[in-house]
Amino acid sequence: MTRREFAGAAAGVMTSASTAQAARRPNLVYVFADQLGLHHCGYGGDEHARTPNIDRLAAESFSFHDAIASSPVCAPYRATLMTGKYQSSTGMVINELRLSPSHECFGQVLTQAGYQTGYIGKWHMWANELGHHDETRNGFVPPGPYRLGFDGLWAGYNFNHTYYNSPYFRDTAHREIHKLYEPDSQTNMAIDWIRGAAKKPDPFAMFLSWGPPHDPWGWNHVPPEYAEMFRGKKLPVRPNYSERRDPYADEWATPPERYFQDLPQFMQAYYAQTANIDWNLGRLVKALDEAGAANDTIFVFTSDHGEMFGSHGRRAKYIFYEEAARVPFLIRWPGRTPKGKASDACFHSPDIMPTLLDLLGLRTPRAVEGASFGGVALGKNAKVPDTAFLQGMGTTAAWKDGTEWRGLRDQRYTFATYRVDGKELLFDNRQDPYQMKNLAEDRGQAKLVSHYRDRLVRWRKQHNDAFEACTWYESRWTKDRNIVDTATGVKHDLKALRAIQAMHPPAA
Repeated sequence: MTRREFAGAAAGVMTSASTAQAARRPNLVYVFADQLGLHHCGYGGDEHARTPNIDRLAAESFSFHDAIASSPVCAPYRATLMTGKYQSSTGMVINELRLSPSHECFGQVLTQAGYQTGYIGKWHMWANELGHHDETRNGFVPPGPYRLGFDGLWAGYNFNHTYYNSPYFRDTAHREIHKLYEPDSQTNMAIDWIRGAAKKPDPFAMFLSWGPPHDPWGWNHVPPEYAEMFRGKKLPVRPNYSERRDPYADEWATPPERYFQDLPQFMQAYYAQTANIDWNLGRLVKALDEAGAANDTIFVFTSDHGEMFGSHGRRAKYIFYEEAARVPFLIRWPGRTPKGKASDACFHSPDIMPTLLDLLGLRTPRAVEGASFGGVALGKNAKVPDTAFLQGMGTTAAWKDGTEWRGLRDQRYTFATYRVDGKELLFDNRQDPYQMKNLAEDRGQAKLVSHYRDRLVRWRKQHNDAFEACTWYESRWTKDRNIVDTATGVKHDLKALRAIQAMHPPAA
């Protein structure tokens, strides 16, 4: 069965997980870091990481150990998280586009089911402008449909990576400032809200989106006590590190002139930021336990994508390689999810929404394209799709052609192809975990390459993915960087948008 068939079969009906939880819905706490790859967590194999709380959570949780970001970049990931759809179906081709609120989204399902909702941190689905992130018009997401159902606590900012004196908004265009290091302040907010929400009869759902360990990686973006843990520490690069720049990388992914000289310090700051969010994760888990809500709460820790750090001659993300696409994904539900167990199931971003809605006992919207892996998370021998599909539809944030790619990953292989010249790549992730040998260049593997090529073509046809150049989408799917169409025909009422903006003008 395809993912669409899995989703369609589950839509609108109560699943086995739903039936078991009909009497009392569990809570949900969804915590995600920005740019934290699995390979930079202690439990993911990094002996240099200071992540004792993440590692402890892993020991208490079920892990999708091969979890993949289907579009490993910030805004497309978030659009997929909230809709359960692929990048082509959300229209979030690149960063800095405004998502249409016409999709039926995660927060809407939660709110309609009576959940108390909270959203804290980075949003990245509102601004329709490249740059000028400090402007209120780009940072303030007004109450209403563009919050995609999160009608409760809101302490968010569309896009910001200034970790001291960082701004956020509540329900007006009045800019508030975090008085502490941003993740510390955000976690304090989350803890206070959870303590209050746990005393009320309705279940709650909290989404906490931390900015680190996303760059900038200057020491002024790291708390001093964490900076001292890693300042001057020698941190090894991965075996696939190369100072030969990848010709398929866009301007964000191409290492600039001084990058390789500065990389040791960048990595030190990244590890220090990761240590800080680990501390905050520990505080959050402890607070949930102390509130007496742990046993009734599905707790998720994950990330939107990873970081290349020179692997394959690239920096940043938005590529199918393991360093960018493979992320931590832990689910703790005491007494329900098996402790310390891991699965190599092909779980990826579109599956997050249907999986968690299934576990919460809530309906999955019919338009969702991912599949529920809820049975797998509960330790059952559930049948699920055997392939994760990946899309790179353009440059990171600009309308420029030449870096578009598509890919897939199963339990053994990663296959990908570039649009610009048709180059194909095939990696055996078991025998070649650093993806250094391209089997597509081996004539003896022609049959295997053909198999994966055909699978990818069939999948694209099923999802109406035309695999066009980046600027093709600009002229057909966007208007002033507002998404007005998608591969599945989701539109955008720009007249209603203008009315909302008139109701919430930026503060003078």
